[in-house]
Amino acid sequence: MGGRGALDHWSGSGPAAAIETQGGPHGMTDTLSAPVPPVQRMAPDLDPWPLTIATYNIHGAVGCDGRFAPERVGAVLREINADVIALQEVPLGGSRTPNVLAALQKATGYAAAEGPACDTHERRYGNAVLSRYPILSMRMIDLSFGSREPRGALDADLDCHGNMLRVIATHLGLRPAERRDQIRRLLQVFDTDEMPVILLGDINEWFAWGRTLKSLVSHFQAVPAPATFPSRRPVFALDRIWIRPRHRLVHVKVHTSSLARVASDHLPLIAYIDG
Repeated sequence: MGGRGALDHWSGSGPAAAIETQGGPHGMTDTLSAPVPPVQRMAPDLDPWPLTIATYNIHGAVGCDGRFAPERVGAVLREINADVIALQEVPLGGSRTPNVLAALQKATGYAAAEGPACDTHERRYGNAVLSRYPILSMRMIDLSFGSREPRGALDADLDCHGNMLRVIATHLGLRPAERRDQIRRLLQVFDTDEMPVILLGDINEWFAWGRTLKSLVSHFQAVPAPATFPSRRPVFALDRIWIRPRHRLVHVKVHTSSLARVASDHLPLIAYIDG
């Protein structure tokens, strides 16, 4: 869902650093969060498939009990044990907000990329990707719409034992017109890409056949959409995972552990991707 309210629970923490490299393969500036912990490279003949992908809106690490507890989110990530995880509503540091991504990096040992939709001295907040595999490059896509809350997408290239994979993690807006505009811009970004593409995140579409979903289904084909929100009694399928080509999507499920039901207002959504 949205992201501003949870920020009021936090105070204090240093800013997160960022490293930029010029000219990514998709024509945008590459940005990797720092520090990025080393990812152990396995033997090149090992097969990464099926690949486990997850998306999780962590609600700023504020649980359904109102408690700020990044360690609970980290424990849920360890339960999931996914290869690639897209996160939304992540505090990324600043003079008034903690760096939750750094804590989750430490909890998982994964490489990480950050994509702040809100990026000020006081508050850095937005999307992130954690990956068991090396993150070769990353672009930030601005999806802000008028005076609405800033939104964006994180567009990353991963090397899964020599198999290139493009992951676009996003968190769309609350209003229908906002989401339609954001999806139009996203589809333009990777419409001609030959690399396998995964689009995932909090789509914020409450209606099963809203125009946002129709646009996505026309591009990616229909995918399973189990309910993930609210976490204690999920009714709405706000979180989604699409892949192109569609036949590589094997299975989609929701992670429903007792810890996941309290750690955030969303449940994690998991997909299994075949080669």
